[in-house]
Amino acid sequence: MNNETLLAIAIESAKKAGLEVTKHYKSGNYTSEIKEDNSPVTSADYAANDVLMQELSRLAPGIPIISEEVGALALNQRKDWSRYWLLDPIDGTGEFIKGSGDFAVNVALVENGWPSIGVIHAPDHQLTYYGQNKLGAFKESHTGSQQIHVAKYDGKRKIKVAVSRRQELSLMGQYLNNENFAFEYVALGSCSLKNCLIAEGGADCYLRIGPTGEWDTGASHCIIEQAGGSIIDSEFLPLTYNQREGLMNPDFMTLGASNIPWQSIVTPHRARRS
Repeated sequence: MNNETLLAIAIESAKKAGLEVTKHYKSGNYTSEIKEDNSPVTSADYAANDVLMQELSRLAPGIPIISEEVGALALNQRKDWSRYWLLDPIDGTGEFIKGSGDFAVNVALVENGWPSIGVIHAPDHQLTYYGQNKLGAFKESHTGSQQIHVAKYDGKRKIKVAVSRRQELSLMGQYLNNENFAFEYVALGSCSLKNCLIAEGGADCYLRIGPTGEWDTGASHCIIEQAGGSIIDSEFLPLTYNQREGLMNPDFMTLGASNIPWQSIVTPHRARRS
């Protein structure tokens, strides 16, 4: 099964999961709890996970799956997988509970340790972002699909920084070179949607300080790279997938145009590594 077919399967599955999420979101008929890692989860997360698992297993049998809402196999049982699906049934569960609409279904295909397909479907915004290695990155709305790219940088304008709605700007200031560069901030909900904002040119960078899993970055990693940007850890090293017993990411940075002098802008030595 080629990647064009797998991309179509990923989009279809994400949209079906999005319908399930919307049903719970609109009705308010869901339960929520706090997981051991202190992050929220709802019955809508589990329902979306069920849809994704069923659809991907039916349409692409034989490809293993790692999901945030399903316990992962031990590393020695999965380290030799040449490809697998990587899922976050609802990225931005806190925003789902809050009612902001800034949440998304994330589906990635990881091949040989790197995301080759990424789909991020934001049902409440009626938007779908997707990317495929060597194909490009795209944004689909009610007007159709269009290819997207990171914003160009002329060396004069302010650097746009994507932040969480609840993120302390003073915290971000600790990691940015405020003496030589000017910044403006753009607030948005889920991690993946902030990454997509950079991919489509609405912001230039996003600094994630705090715990995330590989499922939080897999889909948007493909999209941002195909749009001309990058995701790297806080020491300017590549993220890795399926190479550790645990599936938690280090602190990371999503960066736009490559001609922006990022190593002069961000002070990575202050960022925590997990």
